[in-house]
Amino acid sequence: MVRPRCQRVADQLGFELVDVCLDRENTGKYLRIYIDKPGGMDLDGCEKYHRAIQPLVEDYDYDFLEVSSPGADRPLKTDRDLERSLGENVELRLFRAADGAKEWHGVLAGYDRENVTIVTGGAEKAFPRKACALIRLDVDLSEISETVIGEETGED
Repeated sequence: MVRPRCQRVADQLGFELVDVCLDRENTGKYLRIYIDKPGGMDLDGCEKYHRAIQPLVEDYDYDFLEVSSPGADRPLKTDRDLERSLGENVELRLFRAADGAKEWHGVLAGYDRENVTIVTGGAEKAFPRKACALIRLDVDLSEISETVIGEETGED
């Protein structure tokens, strides 16, 4: 009911609707809408979307409305997400262990309706999509930290 409204506003503003969820927490119900755009989302874009969607979801039962970017380590849920991430390092978490491990890291090599394939340890390994609890980009924060620290100190 609320997702089509969110999609319509995202389309009108030129944003990608990544996810819509209703999370129940101790402080109330949070309607969380994740949006993105090429080059990444900024605060102005989130605010613009928030102002446009708020009157359209007033009849929905929630206490707090949050609009944000999904972040660099966002889950890869759709074919579009996977397509965009081909060739990238990913982290894959399984519901049940396969070959003794529930967590796998490798390069996303392919996908289809049934499987996700990564290259890990020099070999391709396919996992059933329904067995994957989480697939996301494997972001190396140490590289980001070194870059930021280098920029602040003027070092390379």
